[in-house]
Amino acid sequence: MELIKFGAVELSVKGVSFLVFSLLAIAAVGYLVGRITIKGVNLGTAGVFLVALLYGALFYSFFEGQFTVMAEGMAKPENYAGNVLKIVENIGLILFVTSVGFIAGPKFFGDLKRNFKTYILLGVVIIVSGALACVGCTAIALSTMDVPREDLISIMVGLFAGALTSTPAFSAAKEAVGAELADKVSVGNGIAYIFGVIGVVLFVQLIPKFLKADMAAERAKLAGADKSAGASGDEPIETKQTRKLIEIDGFGIAPFAIAAIIGMLLGSIKFGAFSLTTTGGCLLTALVFGHFSHFGPIKVMPPVQTLKVFREFGLMMFLIGAGVAGGAKFVQYFQPVYFLYGAVMTLVPMIIGFIFAKFILKLNLLNTLGSITGGMTSTPALGTLISVAGTEDVAAAYASTYPIALISVVLCSQFIIMFFL
Repeated sequence: MELIKFGAVELSVKGVSFLVFSLLAIAAVGYLVGRITIKGVNLGTAGVFLVALLYGALFYSFFEGQFTVMAEGMAKPENYAGNVLKIVENIGLILFVTSVGFIAGPKFFGDLKRNFKTYILLGVVIIVSGALACVGCTAIALSTMDVPREDLISIMVGLFAGALTSTPAFSAAKEAVGAELADKVSVGNGIAYIFGVIGVVLFVQLIPKFLKADMAAERAKLAGADKSAGASGDEPIETKQTRKLIEIDGFGIAPFAIAAIIGMLLGSIKFGAFSLTTTGGCLLTALVFGHFSHFGPIKVMPPVQTLKVFREFGLMMFLIGAGVAGGAKFVQYFQPVYFLYGAVMTLVPMIIGFIFAKFILKLNLLNTLGSITGGMTSTPALGTLISVAGTEDVAAAYASTYPIALISVVLCSQFIIMFFL
């Protein structure tokens, strides 16, 4: 058998080929499913996630068999299917988030300066309402379910992380409960993650339809806010520079890679138990690169078309990696009541956040929905919202709300564990 060797681990070329085949097959079928439209609503790229879940549920054991390998000096084979999927997921996440940061960068800091308190307040309201929903569901579950207390609380915190599709909260919760209960957190995360993705994707499509919103008018409101603050509206990013700059490469791949590398390093720095993670680090670095667009004579802003391709490709990879792994866990541990609790933890913060943003903060519709995708830390929903809104500018609201939501969801998950355990 032809092998590819990584240190002491050997992976078969056949297994790697099977991975590529699986990725392409899921993507092809997923995009077809995403195009199915019912009364003007479709899953879009999230159709890839749905197909990946089904693939994981039906074929995960066969998929695992392709990545069972023997490491030197070990008595029995080890399976690396989970590691492979995590690599796929992380590559996709880096591509997507870095692209979003670059696209939002030119308007992000001006928007943040104008609405700093608004974004902080909205991000906190969304996460805290989700945490309170988790507390309420946990209290009900403790009084009605015959499950050991520690196991149940660990599952419920996992549901909270999955409902908000928050990898940092998921990681923090596993660390907080300890190694013996970490698997229970994973169970909850896997069950709630499905509705956590699809629920927010549908929300940002259904709300404009329920409100009968005129998207052209909403885009004008968003552009009008930018122009009133001195931004350049919908002018393409790459035409904003008048001086001649040195391009490292025509496609902008080199500056993109540099920003991603710096972001990954930044995200790996820990402040106690907290870190920005790869998501936060890449987003922040790309925002800075996008804001300045050049350092000295060196252009660091990739062309918009490159960013759009990386953004879509990255989102697809992220959804496949997360979906295949989540599908396997979903079948193994699914209980209807857990799915219901997870759905509540997704719906409550979205609804409360929308009402708060619209009627108290008086944000326009696209800023409201952009902020909700950031507050829910929902990467897939942002991709859908950009398509629904017909403008990249909604990414600025996402990027502004995301950091405070990231910090809040990690802290809340730890507080919930401290409160109940």
